[in-house]
Amino acid sequence: MTTGRNWEQEFSDYLSTERNYSEHTNINYLHDIREFHSFMMEEAIDHFTDVTYMDVRLYLTHLRKQEFARTTVARKISSLRSFYAFLLREKVMNENPFAFVSHAKKQLRLPKFFYSQEMEALFDVVYANNDPLTLRDRALLELLYATGIRVSECAGILLPDIDQTYQAILIRGKGNKERYVPFGAFALDAVNDYTKGGRDILMEHHMKEHQTLLINHYGDPLTPRGIRYCLSKVIEKASLTRKIHPHMLRHTFATDLLNNGADMRTVQELLGHASLSSTQIYTHVTKEHLKETYMKHHPRA
Repeated sequence: MTTGRNWEQEFSDYLSTERNYSEHTNINYLHDIREFHSFMMEEAIDHFTDVTYMDVRLYLTHLRKQEFARTTVARKISSLRSFYAFLLREKVMNENPFAFVSHAKKQLRLPKFFYSQEMEALFDVVYANNDPLTLRDRALLELLYATGIRVSECAGILLPDIDQTYQAILIRGKGNKERYVPFGAFALDAVNDYTKGGRDILMEHHMKEHQTLLINHYGDPLTPRGIRYCLSKVIEKASLTRKIHPHMLRHTFATDLLNNGADMRTVQELLGHASLSSTQIYTHVTKEHLKETYMKHHPRA
């Protein structure tokens, strides 16, 4: 093997350019590979090409001792299997030492969603007053619930992406795939109120010029991390007691559509899922919801 080459970086470039993976996915792959490299150093394994099937078995034992969830272990192994497939492709390996590892069966974890009273509590917070940042949080909450887009996708919305006539937004999703997602009157009003009474004021005050829709107190674009922080503060103000996270808005969007009769293919398209199987998990949620309602209200349940 040519030991001078940076295989981690070359693999990262391959994922970005040839596989068109998102930056987030790329970062996860590299994290898993670097974690494995740390294990190699502990075991005195000098190079990636020196890894054997026995080393992989030792690594699996190491992961199990860490008590990771099965889904986490499966993801780490998948990352390394892909990395070694790349090394095979580059003809620096004769075989993939991770090829023998069977795919760990994933536990079916149903997506958590907000109940209607919880959504009402969240909206009460963002409609409490009309200062610039509350108007922004209102637009943010209305958009996420109206469209089901990911937090990272929401951070990337530019003003020209919003078609007010057709009430649709151009969304750039995973793998830089574009899709149009419609939104309703509440979200439209919230966005308009924010752009005129919130965004414009902050942009002018801080003398900023850019097209990003969602901004922070200083007029700079909100990052995905910034959006999660803003939502966590809204959730905190709503005094919701159970453990919840911003991504549940996406789950709530999908669950509410299916509960109200939307077909699976449409929901798949709106969510930007490449595979229908990713969307089908929400049918389990709706079945759970039906069962819960039945058990609660049927006299002989």
